[in-house]
Amino acid sequence: MKLYNSLAAPNPKRVRVFLVEKGLELPTVNIDFEKDEQRAPDFLKINSLGLVPALVLDDGTVLTESVAICRYLDELHPDPPLFGTDAQSHAQVEMWNRRMEMEVFRHCGDVAQHTFDFFADKITQVPAYAEAQRTKAAERFRWLDKEIAGRDFIAGDHFTMADIIGITAYNLAKMIEIEMGDDLNNLNGWFERVSARPSFNA
Repeated sequence: MKLYNSLAAPNPKRVRVFLVEKGLELPTVNIDFEKDEQRAPDFLKINSLGLVPALVLDDGTVLTESVAICRYLDELHPDPPLFGTDAQSHAQVEMWNRRMEMEVFRHCGDVAQHTFDFFADKITQVPAYAEAQRTKAAERFRWLDKEIAGRDFIAGDHFTMADIIGITAYNLAKMIEIEMGDDLNNLNGWFERVSARPSFNA
């Protein structure tokens, strides 16, 4: 297997954190966004969308999308379980994966896409939309703070894929200066716990 990665993007970080949590290492090719290597013809043959991460399997099959890659690796290496252990916990993790993607990370990503110079030649940037999404992201972090009251991790008592998505959302929020406030005790406590894990700096 070979993993195509970028140190500049949040989605590949999910896979890197996952690999550390699993104690796995994969041959890795880093794609340099500054050099537009994601648009190179050879890479577009791997992922026609020009996005990372991408995992090329030994038989040549290509998997893209961070959660799909992690789910595949979880099937091969089930311990420690990061997608749940039974029907109920599988569903809980899946629910929170979706919530973290659609209710939290998406708004932060929209702010980045509509404000960062890197995206200026890739999309039509709408500053007013970015500001609306900035407000929405702050609201969603306040919502998340209430939702995780009384538990250590996003989907329950154990670290899961939902926390990995949460890590990248929180880091991106800090980068784009989303106002979250010091009063979000549950969220800030969660971040202290996950940032103390060896995988955090993967």
